[in-house]
Amino acid sequence: MDATISPRTSAAVPLRFSPPLGGVAGTSFKPEHLTAILDEGPQRGFFEVHAENYMGAGGPPHRMLERLRRDHPLSLHGVCMSIGGPTPLDRAHLARFRGLVARYQPALVSEHLAWSTHETSFFNDLLPLPYNKATLTHVCAHIDEVQEAIRRPILLENPSTYVAFRNSTMCETDFIRSVAERTGCGLLLDVNNVFVSAANHCFSALQYLADFPLARVGEIHLAGHAEQRDEGELLLIDSHDGPVADAVWKLFEVVIGRCGPVPTLIEWDSNIPDWPVLKAEAAAAQTILDRHVRRLRHAA
Repeated sequence: MDATISPRTSAAVPLRFSPPLGGVAGTSFKPEHLTAILDEGPQRGFFEVHAENYMGAGGPPHRMLERLRRDHPLSLHGVCMSIGGPTPLDRAHLARFRGLVARYQPALVSEHLAWSTHETSFFNDLLPLPYNKATLTHVCAHIDEVQEAIRRPILLENPSTYVAFRNSTMCETDFIRSVAERTGCGLLLDVNNVFVSAANHCFSALQYLADFPLARVGEIHLAGHAEQRDEGELLLIDSHDGPVADAVWKLFEVVIGRCGPVPTLIEWDSNIPDWPVLKAEAAAAQTILDRHVRRLRHAA
């Protein structure tokens, strides 16, 4: 491996728990919640952070994350790798990503099936892809490169989309299945993204889930979405700025009924509520997970 992918990093954070996760619910970590979280002491759930917020060498962000990480499992979620982009991955970015994995030893590592770069430009969005053989080839190559760099599989997240490409020759679920089979990566199933895309493109969310390779799902995301009108037509936006919608909760129950209890995260990235509100959303997800565990035990 090229030496540029082996940066010097701080020593790994000492842990007080076993990293693997079961059917537990967690939340996005927001710095304004740190005091409340620490006051409560170690908790059952886990926390997810966006990798790009911690790519500096040190400072307050790392001090906060180190305090949180000692007692809680962590999920590291990348948002800027541009795995779906046609150009080579940014090796400096990948090196920083690898350093974070080594430093914090997250229980879960994930990225998006999307692109966000073009030549020297970066777009602050997760943009959709055409699903065809050419795209499949470079997505798989990029995932292989990431997994080789961090020496572990990643989870690939299904996107929320607002446009589709005429030159797509595969449906999204077939494309994702092919990527996972070729690369050995796991999948992060964002149930809200399924609901948003289904509404925007007028397909059945239930049929999408029936076609999705649920056996490869290693984490689930739940989030709120917003509604707006585009030339009079309803458009859903994956906004992460409110509670999970009732319809998304129902889809989540369908998924858990089919694939069993999976680590589940509540995403809430803007209009951040007080900690008890976010904690209550995670508790609702935990109730569903625990109910399924009880059913499995009863059946056994």
